[in-house]
Amino acid sequence: METDCTRGEAPVNNAPIGHIGPPAALPAGTRLLHIGPHKTGTTAIQGALFAARDKLPAHGVEFPATSRHPMEAALAACARPAMMGDTVPTEKHWTRLLQQVDATGSRTAVISSEFFADAADDETVSRIVRQLGGERVHVLVTLRPIAKIMPSQWQQYVQNGLRMGYEDWLDHMLRKAPYEKPNPSFWRRHRHDRLVERWIRAVGADRITVVVVDDRDRDGLLRTFEALLGLPQELLQPVPDAANRSLTLAETEMLRKLNMEFRGNGLPDELYSKLIRNGAVMHMKNTCSPTAGDVKISTPGWAVEAASGIGAEMAERIGAMGVRVIGDPALLSAAPERPEPAMATGEARIAPEVAAHALYGALAAAASAPVRHTAEAKARTVHQTSSKELVRVLGHRCLKRLRRR
Repeated sequence: METDCTRGEAPVNNAPIGHIGPPAALPAGTRLLHIGPHKTGTTAIQGALFAARDKLPAHGVEFPATSRHPMEAALAACARPAMMGDTVPTEKHWTRLLQQVDATGSRTAVISSEFFADAADDETVSRIVRQLGGERVHVLVTLRPIAKIMPSQWQQYVQNGLRMGYEDWLDHMLRKAPYEKPNPSFWRRHRHDRLVERWIRAVGADRITVVVVDDRDRDGLLRTFEALLGLPQELLQPVPDAANRSLTLAETEMLRKLNMEFRGNGLPDELYSKLIRNGAVMHMKNTCSPTAGDVKISTPGWAVEAASGIGAEMAERIGAMGVRVIGDPALLSAAPERPEPAMATGEARIAPEVAAHALYGALAAAASAPVRHTAEAKARTVHQTSSKELVRVLGHRCLKRLRRR
């Protein structure tokens, strides 16, 4: 199968595919810009760097950010919208990060956000590089197989309001040109060869490192960052983060159905951010761990085959671009070890305790900004009002109180 999303221009040059082994350290004073993309181990790296930020200066390295992930700054730099209902990032977020980077002086600085992969054009990429230090910038791209990224990325989109089922979403991403609906960001991030090409045009192939993540080596990415930054081995340690786990099929389907109700009743996006994503979903992920009995999101065979073919083409093209490749490029076309047939949604059943934790998370988020009933009673009673209207009114009242707070 060939689609527009699998075609590309000719390779840049005839450089070898790459090598496997520990990389040489980057020059002191480098601005190491890790651009992701999403679902390639970014959260693990950001958590480990942030946890070790007080130890890094002793080795000539700085992590110039006040949080694990400077997401708002990256979104502002790329002129991208915030997640559904979140506060819109402003230029101030980006300016603040630039000031923190500039304050590192001659030390090596590492900046990491997967949202840098969302930079849509050459002008934006060039401006980001120029503002971060120009020739001092070295770009790091971490990659995983598309076949493994797709289910994880779909459930993440559902956490941001997507209502489309997995197989329908796959059909749009792989079979329906121009492959931009319902999520135009997917191939901007995950057509990895074109992603690398965009950044080559800004910094040159000699200042780009591509790391192929091997899921069998759980700490391999941490060790690679240590080598690139000239840090002692095992200085960077994994940081458990339950909030970053992927949802199970049942959890995702429950949320997807809720998204349909939410949109169907015309509730405001800010309420979704407050009560659903940062309330119900966050509490559910923090308190409920998937078990062996939970049904996982499985990709149908036709989509696995298509994704593996795209991965093989991307690996070949990246290998010919002259960038440094760390790891085995053949992994980019790898399929799950036991690809499953098309998933049976009927097998996904949400456990009562999981649903209870999700409901409690929404209630706790609402309670943090309680609704005060200051208006006089209306002529109609609750029992005389339709459920759809009640939900809409309640949502707008909650939002009004949240804004006032």
